[in-house]
Amino acid sequence: RSTRTPVLLWEDPALGEQWIGQLRSALTAGIQAEIPGDAGAFAAGAMTGDRSGLSLAAVQALRDSSLAHLLAISGMNLAFLIGFVFSLLRHGLSLVPFVALRIDTRKVAAVVSLGVASFYLLLSGANVATERAFIMVLVMLGAVLLDRRALTLRAVSLAGLILLLWQPEALLAPGFQMSFAATIALIAGFDAINARLPAKLSRWRREGLVLVVSSLIGGMATAPFAAAHFNRFTDYGFVANLLTVPVMGAVVMPAGAVAALLAPLGLAGPALWVMGKGAEWILYVAGYVASIEGAVTGIAAPPVWVLPVVTLGLLWAVLWRGVTRVAGLAPVALALLVWTQVERPALLVAADGRLAGIMGPEGRALSKAKGGGFAAKTWLENDGDLAGQDMAAARAGFRVDPMGQRFTLGNARGIVLSPKVDIAGLDLCELADVVVLSGMGTGEGCLVIDSTMLSETGAVAVSRDLRVLPTHSGNRLWSPRQ
Repeated sequence: RSTRTPVLLWEDPALGEQWIGQLRSALTAGIQAEIPGDAGAFAAGAMTGDRSGLSLAAVQALRDSSLAHLLAISGMNLAFLIGFVFSLLRHGLSLVPFVALRIDTRKVAAVVSLGVASFYLLLSGANVATERAFIMVLVMLGAVLLDRRALTLRAVSLAGLILLLWQPEALLAPGFQMSFAATIALIAGFDAINARLPAKLSRWRREGLVLVVSSLIGGMATAPFAAAHFNRFTDYGFVANLLTVPVMGAVVMPAGAVAALLAPLGLAGPALWVMGKGAEWILYVAGYVASIEGAVTGIAAPPVWVLPVVTLGLLWAVLWRGVTRVAGLAPVALALLVWTQVERPALLVAADGRLAGIMGPEGRALSKAKGGGFAAKTWLENDGDLAGQDMAAARAGFRVDPMGQRFTLGNARGIVLSPKVDIAGLDLCELADVVVLSGMGTGEGCLVIDSTMLSETGAVAVSRDLRVLPTHSGNRLWSPRQ
């Protein structure tokens, strides 16, 4: 990491202002001292939100196995922690007859759990995902205090309404969409399943069925949103989650909570050892699944209307009753079908005019292997292409020329001019039908994509019939053209 701007300290922190940050650092260091390696970094990340100690290889393995959500402090982590604390207090107090006969242990457990959730929110850094999860837990525990069902679609709707009134922009965030999709699908799915489960089903079979079905429903509900936002589908994510989510909920988070309770007494060692073994298992599964050939499939970016149609169709299927709900699956199927047929732009040009990408039989070929890395990464991801920039630059599509990089776009000839070429007095249209350059240039009878055009449009896409599609337009509501 480097910067040309000196780091400035605007003001010294007030007395006691940084206590939560200092506590987070101390807890992180303590966990990693007891649990070495990536397992300790994973455990620390799950408890304090500090994931800086995790290696890049471990982070990539978690992503490629669809297990990165276990590390993000969001709904699942908070649910595991609060579920453990709530159950421990409720059942623990129920074992004391004097207490159990005089007070409602559920409400005591709910109040204490709310305090734990508030502290965990502060400790984890209070990022957007954790704030969203906290509001959902707040609604759930509030329902317990008011003698209402905690897990209902009404509770989820109330949490969503609070979030959108507080942070309207969260609606477009992947975390918001995926967490609410999973929660709604799980509540609706289990409402339908519970009515059909045999009454005499044994406890172990019931819990095994719940594990499998919850992983399946959650995975199916979030898959379209994950694929649209991250342009990838983890082929073995269902298996990976099946093998690790129970360990996260029954071992890692409870052991972390017990370690926090015992730490002031100096007795956290055994609990941290258990937590470390759970983290090691999760990372082992992540590494093994990620190493399987074909573990990740690239997904091209969908048209902008696909996700709204999928969402409305799924909501129809959830909210309606009887056979009518099946009608909601029709627009979902249509949107997904159109998504599979989506075509990516034939030519992409970066905003500085120094990088171009042409779609070919092997995928998108890039005009250079280095430089413009952010644009190259974004293009390839949106193409559903898992290749890196260097691999894409080695593909057939561009031909080296003394003037730059030549390419063919349909029946048109194209060239990306080298910045070193002197174009003074040069008719650019004599060079090609499509000319891309980082400076200013003119030409009659051809398409010239120069700095003047790019300053107004941003990066552009060009179709095979030479239609230019800008990234943005100057014609905005807040900055209309004069």
